[in-house]
Amino acid sequence: MNPDKNKRVVIKIGSSSLTSAHGEISRRKLERLVDEVVQLKDEGHEVLLVSSGAVAAGYRKLGCLERPSSLPEKQAAASIGQGLLMEAYSELFLSHGYVASQILITRDDFSDHSRYNNARNTINVLLERGIIPIVNENDTVTINRLKFGDNDTLSAKVAGLVDADQLIILSDIDGLYDADPRENPNAELLSHVSEITEQIEAAAGDSGSSVGTGGMRSKLDAFKIAMASGIPSFLGKAGVSNIIMDAVKQTAKGTYFESTDEMENLDSRKQWIAFNSGPKGEVTVDEQGKKLMMEKEGSLLPLHVHQVKGRFEKGTVVRIMDLDNEEIGLGVVNYPSDQLVQLQGKKVSEDSKPAVDSDGLVCHIEIPMPVGL
Repeated sequence: MNPDKNKRVVIKIGSSSLTSAHGEISRRKLERLVDEVVQLKDEGHEVLLVSSGAVAAGYRKLGCLERPSSLPEKQAAASIGQGLLMEAYSELFLSHGYVASQILITRDDFSDHSRYNNARNTINVLLERGIIPIVNENDTVTINRLKFGDNDTLSAKVAGLVDADQLIILSDIDGLYDADPRENPNAELLSHVSEITEQIEAAAGDSGSSVGTGGMRSKLDAFKIAMASGIPSFLGKAGVSNIIMDAVKQTAKGTYFESTDEMENLDSRKQWIAFNSGPKGEVTVDEQGKKLMMEKEGSLLPLHVHQVKGRFEKGTVVRIMDLDNEEIGLGVVNYPSDQLVQLQGKKVSEDSKPAVDSDGLVCHIEIPMPVGL
């Protein structure tokens, strides 16, 4: 990544990095964040902000003495906090001559391909016209099973959605360590990571914050998504002077995540299949079909379909399973389930469509399907 060229940067800021010791939104911290984003904008970069803090901003106005635990209270607090947070952001950015917009998203907006593309197109227009989109999950209407789970995951998916050049996640810790630095004084900061190994995952602890939802494990899952999408990423501590600009220039203290050239980077369509679609059924393939998919990434022909589970329409994403009931990938089917059942194990004419085209297959998915797939 060239640190000198203008970039499209997605920045995620957590609740703990925006709130005071009393759990309320800190005006001072907001101003410092906005000043750094403005510095990026003044340099010619495009910036999208994924901001937590809606519940933290609103729960005291709801009359709660501490962050609520029940879903209705969280949603009520978010309905108050979203307005307060956006009002503060808008005022601060306007004072520097920049316009901010609000994008409230649910997981359903990502799982439906048309809505996914609509969100992509809308955000692209905003970025190209110099607007600063501020993205958050629509907490006031989203139920738990349809949530992203945390804004780390959301930020990685948004970075893929807009073809970002860099993802910056700011937290209450200054990077990824080989052990929990709160428990091990000899823990060492990992400055560069090209692969998230089992050892790294085993060493990951949780955030010490009481106002956030994402710990280190959720951040690692987010960086896996970004790395698979070919997006260089950074994890650093919010509040450090010039942390954002230095991260873009690759001089900040923290951890830089970047996939190696050997890793296949997923294009936009395959990103949607892998991370956003929400499979609706299963197609089990025979050994020959598995070999074609895994080794040659060829199309899956109905001849090699062994079993079809679930009811789905043409264009639906399904799990591709082998005869041992192990998942080997995801794909977009060319036939509805009832028709595919009739065609399974049969040769079809040359002008017929394969069960799944090779460009609609995503194999070797080693990244956990976040969240709720």
